[in-house]
Amino acid sequence: MRRRAFITLLGGAAAVWPLAARAQQGAQMRRIGVLMAFAESDSEAQANLTAFRQAFQMLGWTDSRNVRIDYRWGGADPQRIRADAIELVGLKPDVILASSPLVLQPLQQETRSIPIVFVQITDPVGSGFVSSLAHPGGNITGFTTGEFSMYGKSLEVLKEIAPQVTRVAVILNPEQIPQAWMWRAIEAVAPSFRVQLTAAGVHDSAEIERAIDTFARESNGGLIVLPNVPTIAHRDLIVRLAARHRLPAVYSDRHFVSGGGLIAYGNDRADQYRQAASYVDRILRGERPGDLPIQQPTKFELVINLKTAKALGLDVPPTLLARADEMIE
Repeated sequence: MRRRAFITLLGGAAAVWPLAARAQQGAQMRRIGVLMAFAESDSEAQANLTAFRQAFQMLGWTDSRNVRIDYRWGGADPQRIRADAIELVGLKPDVILASSPLVLQPLQQETRSIPIVFVQITDPVGSGFVSSLAHPGGNITGFTTGEFSMYGKSLEVLKEIAPQVTRVAVILNPEQIPQAWMWRAIEAVAPSFRVQLTAAGVHDSAEIERAIDTFARESNGGLIVLPNVPTIAHRDLIVRLAARHRLPAVYSDRHFVSGGGLIAYGNDRADQYRQAASYVDRILRGERPGDLPIQQPTKFELVINLKTAKALGLDVPPTLLARADEMIE
């Protein structure tokens, strides 16, 4: 009896072992590439990726357990970003997460088959990345920053918090086509606010410093800082220069304001990374990127640094305080 029981047990185990082995082999490790147009030390970029990873984990994906995430940090260097794009595509990941037009352009040139989910692209159709918002087609989908008209709203916010401003420098990147449309949106509303606009095209820290120093030589000035890789990468410098020259400034992202900037109006970047996790998940589970519509932000946040307003001698209007999503003391 004991011998028969042992043989039965052994036979049962033999039947189970192959099943367990097959199940283990079937749990395929998936691979994601992440290409950022920022330095690895950038606090905003790290915060955004943390938001992505947390949302991704809630969907059942854990780095080094059932998915491998390969990160590349291109800084603001186009040549380095292109080299990173080539390297990531060579790894043949299942999906690539791309952080800006500076990243998406070389990725699009390197692959038309690997799915790409982007964040923080203002005009994906006009930039030639997708066919339409509703039906992207191809291998690219993602999340836009919103309509161009919101940048005209930035001028309204600036005049509301600093009504004495009559001259405004718009800090932009002339190499990015959507920046021209942002400029035009601001230009369209400028006459109603009786302000004189100056377009300040910048690519690096030296050009940023030179542009702001030159503009600040005359009085009653203010800044609107458009979102692009140079301005975000050098946000601490811009905030310092604005403080040095006592220039009220409107930014597109709350990280400028938490770092000492006056006021920000724009979409929640971390939220876009959280939403991007859902698209990466759906692609890993078999959906095609070309069938996933481009998503636009539904909520914009207004963040005010009250300490900076006080240092500039500005009284924040109650109407603006009532609309603020966050106030930094």
